[in-house]
Amino acid sequence: MDLGNLKPAKGSVHRAGKTVGRGQGSGKGGTAARGHKGAKSRSGYSKKIGFEGGQMPLQRRVPKFGFTNINRKEYRGINLDTLQELADKGSIKNEVSLEDLVALRLARKSDLVKILGRGEIKASLKISAHKFTATAKAAIEAAGGEAISL
Repeated sequence: MDLGNLKPAKGSVHRAGKTVGRGQGSGKGGTAARGHKGAKSRSGYSKKIGFEGGQMPLQRRVPKFGFTNINRKEYRGINLDTLQELADKGSIKNEVSLEDLVALRLARKSDLVKILGRGEIKASLKISAHKFTATAKAAIEAAGGEAISL
């Protein structure tokens, strides 16, 4: 080995793509493979998000209507038949708290929970939740349980 045949280790030198804008002799001089004129040929060009080449962008073509309440509260709905199933399995005993629902993966820790009235409940349960529908509250109390609003 001498100075005439020194080479860097294989894989240590990376050349990113084609070298452009280095004179006419390179074959990629002049316009540097950007074509003639137009925004893309100029330095500092960057396309805006959603730009569709001058065509009216999708977010402006689609009609917008209605109203979105910024103060809306989302509740995680849990039906009575789900609670009855859990009571039958023995997953829940006499009391059902928010922590129990999180442990059973029916809700997340940060969720607001609302008990809904689908199905029927036979088990006498003391249920704690943020909200109850009128039918759910009536069904729980008819079964000998208690509905506690948090």
